[in-house]
Amino acid sequence: MSTQPLTIAEILDQPALMRLWPAVGQALGLAESTTYQLAAEDRLPVEVIRLGRRKYVRTVDLQTFLRLRPEGHDNAAGVQPAAPVEQSAPTAK
Repeated sequence: MSTQPLTIAEILDQPALMRLWPAVGQALGLAESTTYQLAAEDRLPVEVIRLGRRKYVRTVDLQTFLRLRPEGHDNAAGVQPAAPVEQSAPTAK
């Protein structure tokens, strides 16, 4: 059984978590058995998250690995990170 790799548009249109198979495997151009084998051996280029019996990958991690988004730009569109909170030293009384 051959599988078609996902297109860039399909990868960019994924929800926050992608199922290991078929989405991640197809995005990487891998067969189902190879995808699961690499995940079992912790050899995929992205972290695999297990929720119950299912395995997922953060979409932003896969997009970063595929260079579809610059590293450090995992914010939602239009959402700016909060400014750092300044800590002041306690004053003696």
